[in-house]
Amino acid sequence: MDIKERTRKELEERIQALEGIIARKGVGASYRQKIDRIQRDVNIALMLGATSAILGLTIWAVTRSNKK
Repeated sequence: MDIKERTRKELEERIQALEGIIARKGVGASYRQKIDRIQRDVNIALMLGATSAILGLTIWAVTRSNKK
């Protein structure tokens, strides 16, 4: 690698590291963490709800077809 590419790569790595620090400890970081937890919980609830609905419909369809 020549100096220009190596310098560019090193600067990009440093910028990404700084962005990570700002995201973890910057203004609004605790609010963002709270929102991330809420989003994760909503996603889990949606997955469980969809799985339950599919399972319920499958059981209903199987029991309905056995009665006829």
